[in-house]
Amino acid sequence: MHDRRTKAFFFLLEGLNTLACSYYGNYLFFLLRDAYGFGNLQNLSVCAGHGLIYAVGSWQAGRFAQRFGYFTALQTGFGAMAACLIAGACLPSLPAQLAVLAGWTIGMCFTWPALEALVSEGESDEDLTEIIGRYNFVWSAGAALTYFCGGAIFDHLGRQSLYWLPVGILTVEALVLAGLSRRVGSSVPPRALAHAGHAPEPAALDQPVSPKTFLRMAWLANPFAYMGINTLLAVIPGLARELHLSVTLSGLFCSLWFFARLGTFTLLWRWTGWHYRFRWLLTAFLGLIGSLATLLLVRDFWVLVGAQLVFGVSVGLIYYSSLFYSMDVGETKGEHGGVHEAMIGAGIFVGPALGALALRLAPQSPHAGAYAVTGLLTLGLAGLVALRLRRGS
Repeated sequence: MHDRRTKAFFFLLEGLNTLACSYYGNYLFFLLRDAYGFGNLQNLSVCAGHGLIYAVGSWQAGRFAQRFGYFTALQTGFGAMAACLIAGACLPSLPAQLAVLAGWTIGMCFTWPALEALVSEGESDEDLTEIIGRYNFVWSAGAALTYFCGGAIFDHLGRQSLYWLPVGILTVEALVLAGLSRRVGSSVPPRALAHAGHAPEPAALDQPVSPKTFLRMAWLANPFAYMGINTLLAVIPGLARELHLSVTLSGLFCSLWFFARLGTFTLLWRWTGWHYRFRWLLTAFLGLIGSLATLLLVRDFWVLVGAQLVFGVSVGLIYYSSLFYSMDVGETKGEHGGVHEAMIGAGIFVGPALGALALRLAPQSPHAGAYAVTGLLTLGLAGLVALRLRRGS
């Protein structure tokens, strides 16, 4: 088990990785819009491809981390992402950029399951809730800050900053990881650390459904949340154009939901009454459907503000549920972290893919994608309720 000082460096790596991944991953859509003339259809298609790679890659990368060690997985991921971004800076053609995104996505797959497992591995039942709360706060704060400031950075430093800025951050991450390897390498076996016995918290056993059912419900809900998130991220450049927002102003305005998610994570970190309570997950899913439909269909400024706030709270609770139950139920945290991230990838793929397909089949209807994604989320809600009513183990 790592000491608190060592785990502080794991949180540092998490924060830096968030900055690097968020800047490139989110503002790439503006580059595709401005440099290659991409609209909602093309951006949704690119996002879907990224999600498909991430879904398969994260699942396998989680198993890799569990087998070969978390440090090895991180070294692999940091190196692959940096190499791909350097290639992206040197190869401006569209096919090269799409290949760079694919390679960068594969590299990223190795980082998040390992980081999730490193911060939670070896923690006592009492400390696990605190650790997961810190983890969610760090990455969501980094994501909110990056989107808030990223538009101004993109406008003022230029398109090349999309590559060299994350490469610089990844270089710092690799140096920190190398220092950690020298410091604790002799005490860390090549495989994941040995697992201490762990049982879900007492609240999990005082419910009509089992802890594993809550885990399955959260794993089902989380990809639907990411369907909404990545559908929204892919169409924000088009939304910004409709609202006559520059990239800088788009970053400022469209970061509201990021900060709402950050606030939700902070509340859920300090208040644990939502643990193993189905009504909270159900309310969040309903909020997700309503707020996303509003964000995709309405163009009133203040309505969009309110919808962003509801959207941030909803996706925050759904994501927190998936990660908490992944770490609280079971022992193979690297593998569970991989499944958690793979379900995110599934959502990143399916939502944008469906939106792109609807726009391609019904090009005369600009809202076809919004209707299709909203309908799919409604089916997800039915699946969530069905799992709850099944009461299986």
